[in-house]
Amino acid sequence: MPSETGPWSPGDRFPLTRRSVVIAARDADPEVRRQAWEALAASYWKPIYKVLRSRWRLEREAAEDLTQEFFASALAKGTFERYDPAKARFRTYLRTCLDGFAANERKAARRLKRGGGQEPLSLDFEGAEEELRRHGAGEGLDVEEYFHREWVRSLFGLAVEDLRQWAERTGKRVCFQLFESYDLEGPDAPERPSYAGLAAEHGLPVTQVTNHLSAARRELRRLVLERLRELTASEEEFRSEARLVLGVDPG
Repeated sequence: MPSETGPWSPGDRFPLTRRSVVIAARDADPEVRRQAWEALAASYWKPIYKVLRSRWRLEREAAEDLTQEFFASALAKGTFERYDPAKARFRTYLRTCLDGFAANERKAARRLKRGGGQEPLSLDFEGAEEELRRHGAGEGLDVEEYFHREWVRSLFGLAVEDLRQWAERTGKRVCFQLFESYDLEGPDAPERPSYAGLAAEHGLPVTQVTNHLSAARRELRRLVLERLRELTASEEEFRSEARLVLGVDPG
């Protein structure tokens, strides 16, 4: 069962922070392909579910089923293995595959057995619904723009969880707490906390709050880039996606 947010354990066949899972999805070893499938599902299921809800106008239960079925079908039919990086970005290829899959399901007017014979993914559909309520269904955006927006949201959500685990491993919980309070909770709070307020709350000098926040942001950027490298099939695609997501050319 794939984790929705966390990195793989040291016992996994290949480390996601070192190898593209898009490339691994075409590996000759079926176990490597399965692990790559799980990693891709963890990264892409939310934008796929949201597109099914907002663009295909599916009811929640139908969208949940079709999300599960799409990934089960991808594993069974080798959908990810057929990707050609010379033709398109992987996320564009994936969304195109989703359109075809959803259209076929609608035309057939039926549903496969949930999971297509595979064990269902453990997915937080309630959390995805809450995000739809908070952020809307991308009115005014075409499907490609909307899919990209939600993919970026999912990417950063995974990277933030990676940051949380990094803070736990390295004993930098305060660093993450400050980041969470200022950068994650701050914009939605009635009044965004000040550096001075956070310093008083945690018993730190303001300069240390500044240092902690800078460190957390640098680490988050590194983790986002790691996730991007996992989800791209070439250096060119990686750099292109990094420019779109972060506005910089990674060094």
